[in-house]
Amino acid sequence: MKILFIASLGILSLIQTALSFADNANGKDLYSQRCAMCHGTDIKGTGPLANKSNPPTPDLTTSAFKKRLNEYPGVIVSSIILRPNGDLIPRTLKENGVTLSTHAWSIKDLRDLNQYMSSVISKNR
Repeated sequence: MKILFIASLGILSLIQTALSFADNANGKDLYSQRCAMCHGTDIKGTGPLANKSNPPTPDLTTSAFKKRLNEYPGVIVSSIILRPNGDLIPRTLKENGVTLSTHAWSIKDLRDLNQYMSSVISKNR
């Protein structure tokens, strides 16, 4: 009975790891398709459009942004939903001839993107 319980815990652990990876893969895909052109693959504001917006795309791996992310974990998601810079993103894309297909964001997408970006940001020092 004890061995069966331990084996069950191991299987649940593997399933949880697989689910986390799958969610992070979705977040990575969303980031690559919709964010990297400005924020860069390293999230440091190094994408090809980073300096073509006004203001330029910020480096999200700075200690100031990490502090903000720790204090307000939803800051990434709120930036997508609330667009604090108004039409900056659509205008920058349009001015540079970049067309993105519309995307019906789901709660899962927002969580996955937040998880992916947070993990990349926390790894950068």
